Amino acid sequence: MTYDSANIFARILKGELPCHNVHEDDIALVMMDIFPQSRGHTLIVPKAASRNLLDADPADLSAVMPLVQRVARAVKAATGADGLRLMQFNEAPAGQTVFHLHFHIIPIYEGVALGAHAGGKADDAELAALASKIAAEL
Repeated sequence: MTYDSANIFARILKGELPCHNVHEDDIALVMMDIFPQSRGHTLIVPKAASRNLLDADPADLSAVMPLVQRVARAVKAATGADGLRLMQFNEAPAGQTVFHLHFHIIPIYEGVALGAHAGGKADDAELAALASKIAAEL
């Protein structure tokens, strides 16, 4: 399948839709997931256009992975999570719902079950506060 430049992440990257921005540079936009699986669920969205890992340019992947690591460390520090889960979905049967390459950093809290992927929408004030805390750790 081909890349759809009207997908929601492409529209956010173009400034057509809002997000809870944590960080932005030439490589990617880091934002809060508005349908989080846990408190602090953060997304890293590369600016290079690709549907997912399967069609991404290796150079783009090489450029974004250090940022993924930095964000993971910042999320853990900002949330006090006991651990982290890194997720990345490839095509609908694997759970991909937005067809623009992105990485999920999901904080794991011991004894707390994860919510469903794309479950309920989070409170905007809480997302804004978390975005600031994570940004301060970057």
